Amino acid sequence: MPRLKQAGREAENPFANQIFNLLFGDRDPVEQPGTATGTPGNWWTVFNIVPDAFKHTTEGFQFYRSPERKIDPKLRELGQTRAGYVVGSQFVFSQHCKASRDAGLTEQQIEAIPAWSVADCFSPAERAVLAYTDALVLQHGRVPDGVFASLKAQLSDEEILELTYITCTYMMHAVMSRALRLEYDDVEERVVEVPTPDGNSADVMTMVDKPEDD
Repeated sequence: MPRLKQAGREAENPFANQIFNLLFGDRDPVEQPGTATGTPGNWWTVFNIVPDAFKHTTEGFQFYRSPERKIDPKLRELGQTRAGYVVGSQFVFSQHCKASRDAGLTEQQIEAIPAWSVADCFSPAERAVLAYTDALVLQHGRVPDGVFASLKAQLSDEEILELTYITCTYMMHAVMSRALRLEYDDVEERVVEVPTPDGNSADVMTMVDKPEDD
């Protein structure tokens, strides 16, 4: 379950209810979860506890999908999908693998996104976008001059601004999804101590200590 409460149709948010109708039909999104893409759908119901946040987020989706955008949808999706992967969000990565396919990326390219730096299936523009995405997400915006020069050689300033805004937005979505355990990111922490069979808590590296001289 998500770490926060959920709000469905009972919240009487007209805008959210329109989205619920599209995603859930006439079902209650909290009591009868599940969307056509296989997700529980709790991203929407958790965001609906703050209606302004629900509206702001949805309008952000409308922004990046608008026909007014300059950035090529393929490049946009490369940034979004790679951001989901490097943040470690199963939800963002999985959903945008599907969106990448719809945007026209090949199966080979989608499969190569986790190891893009050693793949030979990306164009110079696509490689520049992926390198820029890594600088945005992994280096928190510390973009080497060489990476930015490669990006500028391929994209206009308007395209770069759109790409930056959308990629950083999806880095945020990925982080929030993990923090609040939404959708496919509702998983237990796997990096935990594994107890010894006998419950002994002694330092496991004592076997390398040199015995003291008598």
